[in-house]
Amino acid sequence: MILKFKSIIRWLVGLFFGLTILSVVAYRFLPIYITPLMVIRCFQQMSEGRHITLHHHWVSLDHISPYMPVAVMASEDQRFLLHQGFDFDAIKKAAEHNAHKGKKLHGASTISQQTAKNVFLWPGRSWLRKGFEVYFTFLIEHIWSKQRIMEAYLNSIEMGDGIYGVDACAEYHFNKKAEDLFRNECALIAATLPNPRKYDSSNPTPWLRRRQQQIEQQMKFIPSFPKEGEDINPKTVAGGVYKHEK
Repeated sequence: MILKFKSIIRWLVGLFFGLTILSVVAYRFLPIYITPLMVIRCFQQMSEGRHITLHHHWVSLDHISPYMPVAVMASEDQRFLLHQGFDFDAIKKAAEHNAHKGKKLHGASTISQQTAKNVFLWPGRSWLRKGFEVYFTFLIEHIWSKQRIMEAYLNSIEMGDGIYGVDACAEYHFNKKAEDLFRNECALIAATLPNPRKYDSSNPTPWLRRRQQQIEQQMKFIPSFPKEGEDINPKTVAGGVYKHEK
């Protein structure tokens, strides 16, 4: 009986690793049209008696404004092109900050971690979900390119009530396509990402405008996002923040 139980456990573990690795490999090449979060939000809308609203258009990175990756790096993860999925310096600083009671808690999730969560997992703060997030972050960092991670991030992230991805946000908030977004519009969208269901880029508050300006300032120190196959030039890196090449 015990041997049979162990055999079942080994089979289940092998199945889990096989399916998850296969899904990550598949999503290295295939568009991601639906995510667990989108499904969860639809059920939440139904439970609240609302009509199901889901706006999502998958577009390649080539059809997204070149300012958008720069804006989200300035806002969310300035060391994105340097780290291997986890920014340990940011984690250390966040832990030191959060150790002081009364201060607003700071997170240290990288764009890679957020992509792993958005594409493969559900929202939440449990240790189980966090463990899966670490696992999927490790996988995408070793199977996907940085360009693919950014592409998946910009296409899957929640950007409003029922709005997912930058192209849907550009259409419903700016009446244009993602590739036509201006620099300041990209900064404004990035400014909403701490809480896109609270902050609306189509109706920005004074706080959101201030954050937009801060992001635009930070964008000056980050060069254009590299195209697929291009290497990061170490000469452009100074203190973990990317500088414009002279």
